[in-house]
Amino acid sequence: MEEEEALPNMWFLSSDDDNDEGDKEEDCQSRRQRRSKCWEGCGRPVATCICPLLPPCPIPTSTHVVVLHHPQELRTNKIATLPALCRCLERCSLLCGRRLHPGASPLLDSLSAFPSPSSPVLFLFPTIGPSESAIDLKRWVSHTPYASRAEPVLIVFDATWRYAREMVAASLPYLERFALQVQIGDGCDAGMEGASTFESDVVLRKEPWKGCLSTIEAVARALRVLEPEERGPEIEERLLAVLRAMVAFQAVHLTPVKPRTKLKKKGKVVRE
Repeated sequence: MEEEEALPNMWFLSSDDDNDEGDKEEDCQSRRQRRSKCWEGCGRPVATCICPLLPPCPIPTSTHVVVLHHPQELRTNKIATLPALCRCLERCSLLCGRRLHPGASPLLDSLSAFPSPSSPVLFLFPTIGPSESAIDLKRWVSHTPYASRAEPVLIVFDATWRYAREMVAASLPYLERFALQVQIGDGCDAGMEGASTFESDVVLRKEPWKGCLSTIEAVARALRVLEPEERGPEIEERLLAVLRAMVAFQAVHLTPVKPRTKLKKKGKVVRE
């Protein structure tokens, strides 16, 4: 009986069934290809590999970039720009944690104990409210002799904006001893919405406020100012070219959301 019950399943196989099986196999292969990553290169999915746009050799800079990234950032943020940034820059150090403190970085500990006349320590984070203060990086450079900033150390915080603010606040007791807070331009304006991928070719995801930048864009803008004049713009553009490629891949899978109308009482119509 078991053999007789199994026969109908075999007899009813048709050419259509064969095609279905073939389609399923192709779909599985396509999914596997999308899931596979470029482990030896950019670390992104093979379908969105940006290795051809990365510098063949890391870019040398006089600035040493130190990035404190939140433990969850690289695990949860699938479009993080930090891996690409690290592949681009020769002098880029990563620290994983929620705050900077004595013992977290031998380099920072050394500069804290023995400040270097040519290596000022700056930490890049924008002001968001009137109670916060940071100096515009461009202004700081224009008022600081080159000999006193020949090899600066730039600290950057990589996380969501909520976590980044917490990380900066937790790190201040340590940083205030030897580091200066700087920002790009006027910082953030919490009263205005940030740009989205549909409005800019360097925005991977919608930012909460005007003036918010991704990690790689913030570093690119900073290096334009910190590096010598003949090198700064070139380094900025090379980093932004990588970011634009990432945004282009991301934009392909996004669909603009049209505002919906919502009827309210008394005949008023508002946009959601």
